[in-house]
Amino acid sequence: MVLSVGDVVDAGLERSCDADEFVDATVPIDGVELFRARLRGRPFSRHRHDVYAIGVTEEGVQAFDYRGAVERSLPGQLFVLHPDELHDGWADGPGLFGYRQIYIGTDRIASAQRALTGRSAPLPFAPPVSDDPALARVVRAAFAYTPEPLALDALGLQLAAGLLRLRSASTTTSLACRVDLRAVERGRDFLRSRVTPVQSSEVEAVTGLDRYQFARQFRVVYGTSPHRYSVMRRLDLARGWLRSGRPLADTAHDAGFADQAHFTRTFKATFGMTPGQYMRLCAGRGGIAIEVGRV
Repeated sequence: MVLSVGDVVDAGLERSCDADEFVDATVPIDGVELFRARLRGRPFSRHRHDVYAIGVTEEGVQAFDYRGAVERSLPGQLFVLHPDELHDGWADGPGLFGYRQIYIGTDRIASAQRALTGRSAPLPFAPPVSDDPALARVVRAAFAYTPEPLALDALGLQLAAGLLRLRSASTTTSLACRVDLRAVERGRDFLRSRVTPVQSSEVEAVTGLDRYQFARQFRVVYGTSPHRYSVMRRLDLARGWLRSGRPLADTAHDAGFADQAHFTRTFKATFGMTPGQYMRLCAGRGGIAIEVGRV
C-alpha cells in the first residue's frame, strides 16, 4: 500500500519544558509553519530547508553563517533565509536570543508572485537581514489568528509582496528557461503525495517531460531539486510521527529511508538536530503555547 502525506494528521504546537529556553512550532498546514524560539549558545548545526524562513528577531542578537558571511539580526530586524541555503544559528553573546519566523513553501511564493506581477519569474532573493517594519508586522500578525485557508492565502500574498520589495537588484525578471508550468505542478503534486522514494520514470509518466527537463524546470520554479523536495515532504511526515512518539526505526522505515542511520543523517542535515534531540525537545509538549489573538 502506498501511503499519502494526507494519511497522517496532527495538530497543535510543541514546546520544550526548559523555563528559559523553548521552541514552539505549529504543524505545517498547506505549506505554512509558524515557529518561535528562545535559545542560548549554539543550538543549531549547519542545515538547510527547501522553504523560505522569514522572521523577526525579538530578543538578544541572533547570528548565523550564511552565503560565506556571518550575519547578525538585532531585535526588531527582519531576517530571510532563502530555500536551499546552508545556515546555522547562535546567540551572539552570553544571553538568550529569541525570534519568531514563518516557514512558507516556494510553491506558495511562486504562485503569489505570479498573481502580483502577472508573469512567471525566478523566486525573489532578499537580503538576509534588513530593516523592514511593514514585513515584520506581517510576520508578527500571522501568530495572532487561526491559520485558516483564506488567511494563509492572504499571508502568502503579503510575504511575496515583501520579498519582491526587498529582492536584490541583481535578480532577473524573467525565467532562465522555458517552463511548462502545468507539467511541473503535476510533478510537484505527485512528489507531495508519495512517502516512498520516487522513480524518475514515474515522474516522466506524470509530467510528460524527460527527467532532465523536469529537474531543470522544477528548480527554476521552486528553488530546489525534485529529489530534495520529495525528501523534505517525507521528513515533514516523519516529524509528525516523532511528535506522536513513534519509534525511530519505525519512522525511518515508514518514511522510505534505507535505515535509521540514513534517516538520522538526513534529518540532522535538514533541521540542524538529530531525531533523538527533536523527540526530547517535544517531550514536554503540553497544549497550545502560542495563544491565538496574542502577538
